[in-house]
Amino acid sequence: MTERPNQQRPPSAAEDATPDETANLGRGSSEEVTRIEDLAAASPEDERVAELMAHTIDVPVLAEAVELQEAADAADTLEDLEEEEAVDVLEAMDDRAAAEALAEMEDPLAAGAVEQLIDEDKAGYAARMLQLMDPDDAADLLQELFDEPRELLFEAMPAETAVNLRRLIAYAEDTAAGLMTTKFLALREDMTVAQATEAIRATAIPQHMHYLPVQDDHQRLRGIIGFRRLLTNPAEASIGELMDDHPKVVRANLDQEEVAREFDRYDFYMLPVVDEEDHLLGIVTVDDVIDIIREEQTEDVQRTVGAGAEEAVYSGVVEKFKGRFPWLVVSTFIMIPSAWVVLQFEGLIGELAILAVLMPVIAALAGNSGHQALAVTQRGIVLDEVRPDRVWPLLRREALVGVLTGATLGCLVGLGVTVLAMFAASASWRLGAVVALSTTVSLAIGTTAGSSIPLIMRRLGFDPALGSAILVIMITDTVAFATFLGMAYFSQSWLMGPLSSA
Repeated sequence: MTERPNQQRPPSAAEDATPDETANLGRGSSEEVTRIEDLAAASPEDERVAELMAHTIDVPVLAEAVELQEAADAADTLEDLEEEEAVDVLEAMDDRAAAEALAEMEDPLAAGAVEQLIDEDKAGYAARMLQLMDPDDAADLLQELFDEPRELLFEAMPAETAVNLRRLIAYAEDTAAGLMTTKFLALREDMTVAQATEAIRATAIPQHMHYLPVQDDHQRLRGIIGFRRLLTNPAEASIGELMDDHPKVVRANLDQEEVAREFDRYDFYMLPVVDEEDHLLGIVTVDDVIDIIREEQTEDVQRTVGAGAEEAVYSGVVEKFKGRFPWLVVSTFIMIPSAWVVLQFEGLIGELAILAVLMPVIAALAGNSGHQALAVTQRGIVLDEVRPDRVWPLLRREALVGVLTGATLGCLVGLGVTVLAMFAASASWRLGAVVALSTTVSLAIGTTAGSSIPLIMRRLGFDPALGSAILVIMITDTVAFATFLGMAYFSQSWLMGPLSSA
């Protein structure tokens, strides 16, 4: 069976075990059970840290306890502290443990800690933390900083490290090159298996790496080779003969969302990043892609409602204001059509005050139906499920769903208005019929609009999530008010007589 290098899944426990360990696999000894750790339960290290933080913080003691936590848990601990306390704990920790924890912190908080160190004239220590991080993590943190502190950090680094990180942050943050790491091992095609094995032994290879890129003397990518193939071939065999010479790659300027989609679609665990001349620039690994999938999802949600795409929970007040205020201004103007519609029926609303009670009900139902269709369509776009030949069937299906839900809800609301006629003189079965019909029309149009807007925006070259929810609100409110008030007006003056009559 032909090996598919970029699509290989991680080895199973049996494949990864030593002979003695393999012999014990499947045995339910008590000794094995005691080594099982429940990820959902707090570890002893976490419990110890929680106990220390419940009292007055003793920095040296807390730092020693935090060092024993997993990096992600240590980052959570540091995020729970005040910035000054977090910096003090970082300084008291082992350098490598501190760097790993800093890399796992939320970027705005990690950047705040680094800026605090710089303000305390400890740029050299902050630079050392960045050197100990993976290059892609260090580049992400540097991109959170302003130019002046960033330059101070570069000056405090060795020249080679500074040049490497400058090159990384020069790439657009949302591209494959902005996502890649330059910390990897590349083999040469003229190596033997024995030479490659020695190179691997001399290098710290991440546990999730099961394939290595192969390049020529000019750093052009030539292929990919897996560890299994290295282990099952003679020591004198050539890497060039054993490698897969048709590797899957991504170009440096490919959007990170496309990169994530390729990983998800083909189950990749590593992809080389190359330039237009096929020079190997770095690699993208699956752990980084998981972060990107999460970021893209949150960005789409935030863009949909008009919040800043880059805004995080811990972003500064100014950044939050800049991200939100422009869309609030847009929302103000977008609401003008619905306000204008209501103004045209000012006299009718004055005569039948119950219309003012029912208007927001119908608008809310139409808005909810529009947002449901919007969410489903956007998900389909993100997962690349909405192909050009499927657009019209999708819109027809959504319109039918809108009619069905609108008619059902319309009958229920209309029945409620009819029952209300027993308690309110301004209600009647005729008004219930108007409510039922206008609800049906409003939900049908709202559902169709919700599914159409992201498709239209994509067709026009815009981000489908950009302000979609705001546009849906404008359309559904305007349609609901116009439909309901218009039908009420014509029902009163022509079709049905006064609505207040029995």
